[in-house]
Amino acid sequence: MTREQVLRDLGNRFGDDILDIFVKSPKRVFIKIKPRAIAWVGPYIFRELGARFNIATGTDTPDGIEILYHFTLEDINLMLNIRVLLNRDNPVITSLGKEIEAVNWIEREMKELLGITFEGHPDPRRLLLPDNWPDGVYPLRQDYSEWDETAIRTRGV
Repeated sequence: MTREQVLRDLGNRFGDDILDIFVKSPKRVFIKIKPRAIAWVGPYIFRELGARFNIATGTDTPDGIEILYHFTLEDINLMLNIRVLLNRDNPVITSLGKEIEAVNWIEREMKELLGITFEGHPDPRRLLLPDNWPDGVYPLRQDYSEWDETAIRTRGV
């Protein structure tokens, strides 16, 4: 498939779930979808299109918690960035962990650091933060404030 065929195919299959397509360059396309649609769009790109899952990134933006799922179609040198925007007050999305094993750790990381709930995650154990880290405190959120008065932490550059 060519880039144009891939984009046309995604539009035909998931048009009602696609909110925006932004062609950053011939090799990189951002597709914003409804959050519920990740449950079928992600596995389709991975299994049916044969894309490689690279990584997912989460960010606290002024509009909500954003996740970018980065997939690469190596045979046509195309990176598909699937973008979802979650409500900051209740960031919940279906886990891709059962469908794409490589997603497991990054979802666990985003859960701890941004407070995203990944419904159906196969292994929701804590990954990075210490055992005494309080529930509901997310260090990568913009509203984070230090909870441990004895801690010496440096943030930023």
